[in-house]
Amino acid sequence: MTLDELPAMAQPRVAAGALILDGAGRILLLRPTYKRYWDIPGGYVEPGESPYAACVREIGEELGVIARVGSMLVIDWAPLESEGDKIAFVFDGDPLSDDDLRRIVFEDGEITEFRYVAPAELDDLVPSRLARRLHMAVAAKRNGRMTYAEHGEEVPGGRLFREVSRNGVTRASGE
Repeated sequence: MTLDELPAMAQPRVAAGALILDGAGRILLLRPTYKRYWDIPGGYVEPGESPYAACVREIGEELGVIARVGSMLVIDWAPLESEGDKIAFVFDGDPLSDDDLRRIVFEDGEITEFRYVAPAELDDLVPSRLARRLHMAVAAKRNGRMTYAEHGEEVPGGRLFREVSRNGVTRASGE
């Protein structure tokens, strides 16, 4: 069978962002110039780039600070009619220090401002499925569990967790 004879395969767009909380549990949001809503730091994955690397790169580009990014919190199958198939990754971002906050610069004009918001304020600032995704990310961080979602809704049985074996090897497994 040749490549031309293979059945069509999904070619989703892939995005990655970071959930960054302050000491009060508020979520860092950015105001992009090209969107009608606030968003978390992050963006689209470039060809040959991993979602993790894209998340770190995008935070650096958007905020002008070096990001410390940890574990993956949520994977969301999130296609949009206007964009086609899409997979969104949300990683756990380390809190920004006071020095980091003072050094934030919006160099490329893509972002106009940032602010921390309480989770209860999300519905007024971001699309509903992003709000659901961020609520899942906050819960995943709190519970030490990764979550699989579709369209911003947790898939039953889609919860993942990390378990450390006696020899210190970490693996993901289903619940």
